[in-house]
Amino acid sequence: MNCYLFVDFGSTNTKITLVDIEKEDIVGTAKAYTTVETDVMIGYNNALALLHQKVGKDYTVVKSLACSSAAGGLKIIAIGLVPELTSEAAKRAALGAGAKVIHTYSHNLNKSEAEEIVNSNADIILLAGGTNGGDSRCIVHNAKMLADYGVKVPVVVAGNKSAEDEIIEIFKDKVDFHLAENVMPKINKLNVESARETIRSIFMNNIVNAKGMTHVENNIDNILMPTPAAVLKAAQTLSEGTEDEDGLGDIIVLDIGGATTDVHSAAEGEPTQGSVFLYGLPEAFLKRTVEGDLGMRYSLPTVADVQGPHGLRHYLSKEYKYNIEQEVKKRNEHTDFISENEKDLAFDCAVAKVCADVSMSRHVGVLTPVYTGCGASFQQEGKDLTDLRHIIGTGGILVYNPNYKEIMEACKFREDDPFSLKPKNPQFLLDKEYILSAMGLLATEDPDMAIRIMKKHLV
Repeated sequence: MNCYLFVDFGSTNTKITLVDIEKEDIVGTAKAYTTVETDVMIGYNNALALLHQKVGKDYTVVKSLACSSAAGGLKIIAIGLVPELTSEAAKRAALGAGAKVIHTYSHNLNKSEAEEIVNSNADIILLAGGTNGGDSRCIVHNAKMLADYGVKVPVVVAGNKSAEDEIIEIFKDKVDFHLAENVMPKINKLNVESARETIRSIFMNNIVNAKGMTHVENNIDNILMPTPAAVLKAAQTLSEGTEDEDGLGDIIVLDIGGATTDVHSAAEGEPTQGSVFLYGLPEAFLKRTVEGDLGMRYSLPTVADVQGPHGLRHYLSKEYKYNIEQEVKKRNEHTDFISENEKDLAFDCAVAKVCADVSMSRHVGVLTPVYTGCGASFQQEGKDLTDLRHIIGTGGILVYNPNYKEIMEACKFREDDPFSLKPKNPQFLLDKEYILSAMGLLATEDPDMAIRIMKKHLV
């Protein structure tokens, strides 16, 4: 049996997926705790041993590929000129590359900001600023500040191309820098693919080694990308399809985790209603948002602070009485807490509904009424996903919950929030076997097979 072996070195668990190439199906999956503190290969070997217990060893690995979010994943600082424009464009490029954006800076960096950046735990700095041929003074100033303060991590330069020669001189022999195309070559025009690919290349070549994963290359053919980028690749492939395999159309992936809630969309998001005009930065077909204040354990205190119709009290079961402060403290101080009775599970479901509701509200676009002499119209900022067809859920609270659809219902459009462009009638699918990241890796080798397997296993 010839197989592909896919590995996700996750922040908590290392997950393995074995795919039979001839049958185009999943042979088995297994996971074990990620041992990043010592050697990630220990966790990998533990997961492999569990896989062998399930399916045996009678197979040949034709190719093994991996993604990783171990040791906090890929952390990026984005620097731009105007917060709403180049800074936002840089942030979107970083998120689309599968990174966690730990800070965004705008305008000329001051001394304290330069010190913060140099002393941060960022893996990469994305330096943007200015449209091509526009003002180059800000990006040149910021490049000089980074060089003068001794930045040690790689810097991706993705700003005004007119400043490149000067930046090269500033960084030469001082900074590990990489040139990419401008993330905003013209006002309100995004161009993030070059920066994304540059970030991915740095991740493969530099970051993996820096995170103590040097022994992995002896067992894995290639670590291709950060885990979120693999999930986004899976969503793109399943959405768009290929010449030989139909896609499913517009897709959202909702991932509710312990610390964050990630939303990935593969959709154009153009207006679906009349009298609507687009406003603000255009949206990329592939979009990822990460909500660091929405999670089941680490971020629970901020989830509990959400008020009103989107808040925890709105979603709590009337069947039970809760001391919310105690419930939050119990889970936040013991992040490995597992709900084992109906009352605890009902509380967790309410938390998950807040995460689903609010994260989707932030991901989708919004309409704003505009009144003119010709009558009323609406400006749309962000994506219109009201007609989106499929939402795929993943994350423990959904995967291990028979009532996962009830949680995902919180993603949908509501009449009491009429200007939010949330999906109205989506079909809910579940990544019950945690295969999305593996399918994103498979899509780089055989997208047709990846689509067929996802259609079979996302239920």
